[in-house]
Amino acid sequence: MRILGIDPGTGILGFGVIDVVKGKPVMVDAGVIRTPVNQELSDRLLTIHNELEEIIVEHKPEVMVVEQLFFAQNVTTAISVSHARGVVLLLGKKHGLTLVEKTPQQIKQAITGYGKATKAQMQEMVRVHLGLSEIPKPDDCADALAAALTVA
Repeated sequence: MRILGIDPGTGILGFGVIDVVKGKPVMVDAGVIRTPVNQELSDRLLTIHNELEEIIVEHKPEVMVVEQLFFAQNVTTAISVSHARGVVLLLGKKHGLTLVEKTPQQIKQAITGYGKATKAQMQEMVRVHLGLSEIPKPDDCADALAAALTVA
């Protein structure tokens, strides 16, 4: 099974693609989609759409796991992230993927066994689960891989 994990954002959107081979998760690809801060939101969303669609077409995942917006201190940021999540979910439906949404706490619980794990703990457990020599960077990339691992 091929799984695409997404850590949504308008400035930086993390993605991680993993395969489950004989019950073991294996990283296929991971990275981030970046958009310029001074760019109009509609242009940023178009960039996210186009680049994420290329990733979906290239890797052909069956499942997409998207981190839910659980809490935001800044309403403006929450709204723009919600727009990005909408683009992501629409692309998932457009390409016939099974969509799974998880809260940050659910992802932390699944990966570390503790729903309030720190970023450093999460990154280390993603590294361990995937057998990587180094933690995935940036944080958004590690978060996307963690989301994918919840289904693996």
